[in-house]
Amino acid sequence: MYYISRSNLAVFLDALANDYNVYAPVKKGEQRFYQKYPAKRDMVVGEVRPFEPLKAFFMRSREVVTDDFRPDVPHADDKPFCLVGVKACDLKGFKVQDHVFKNHDCPDPFYLKWREQNLIIGADCTCAIETCFCLALGIKPHPQEDFDMNLSEVTNGFVVEIASAKARLLVEQHWRLFQEASNEQLAQRDAQRMKVIEAVEQNIRNKAIPHQDNFGGIIAKNYKSDIWLEESRTCVECGACTIICPTCHCFLLYDQKHEGVMKRLRTWDSCMIMDYARVAGGANPRPKLWMRLRNRFEKKFDFFPKVAGEYACTGCGRCISACPAKIDIRKVLRKLVDNAENR
Repeated sequence: MYYISRSNLAVFLDALANDYNVYAPVKKGEQRFYQKYPAKRDMVVGEVRPFEPLKAFFMRSREVVTDDFRPDVPHADDKPFCLVGVKACDLKGFKVQDHVFKNHDCPDPFYLKWREQNLIIGADCTCAIETCFCLALGIKPHPQEDFDMNLSEVTNGFVVEIASAKARLLVEQHWRLFQEASNEQLAQRDAQRMKVIEAVEQNIRNKAIPHQDNFGGIIAKNYKSDIWLEESRTCVECGACTIICPTCHCFLLYDQKHEGVMKRLRTWDSCMIMDYARVAGGANPRPKLWMRLRNRFEKKFDFFPKVAGEYACTGCGRCISACPAKIDIRKVLRKLVDNAENR
């Protein structure tokens, strides 16, 4: 374990900016957002996850797949990026995104490029907000995998954990900025972690949020339940819940001609929108909104556990904050579990 002071971290990020597009969270009001480093606002390494999901860097909301159908890959010359302050709930999203775009015979070239070339600097959460429930999904509020380097905030600086050869090489290149972490600093890190765990556990108790151990079979047992209709009554079909989710990954391909050049584009799509499942001839297997809401939960809590061994929810709570209809995934899960147990 290493230690780096706040001032030396700034020097380190300045050096990284020569080879990477560096992005770090900044705070505006009560929300945190990624901005390119150095930003006009102060960087927030700790606290909680930024509002936008990590997937935005690996699968852009709108991108050109091919330009005039040339064989070369767009974005080939783009500078790789370094993401600072990435939280454990976002890193868990890689489990699902990798299954979809990377871990099979036909990986997505864009996603693969970003996954291989990026640098991930994770960071412990130093507090919890009301919507945090990561522990219910078996995720601790400090990164444990899928990062290159992790920062744990302590007095005047950060304890640094190295998890990849790429990060170790960077530490060796900039060794003057780092020093061995002391036992006192490690103890402070551990105490801070326990404090945040207790805060998230309190959220779970306050909302009576079920643990993932209780999720097995809840979709099948509630497939014809009235819960779906009840919960969908206020939905405005905006798709915010899927757009802001770190694991949702559906996209739409379309061709567009502009100034004589034909381009194929890819944009994010949402299973909550009526046209999502519509096929040629106008048939739609999910014509009702409650069916689309059920499909969203079925994908997260039934399909992905079966095909990838992972629940496609990270407990980040973004969908709760983004939903204008105030549909709360925690309340829906509690209803599903209670109803399944009482059958």
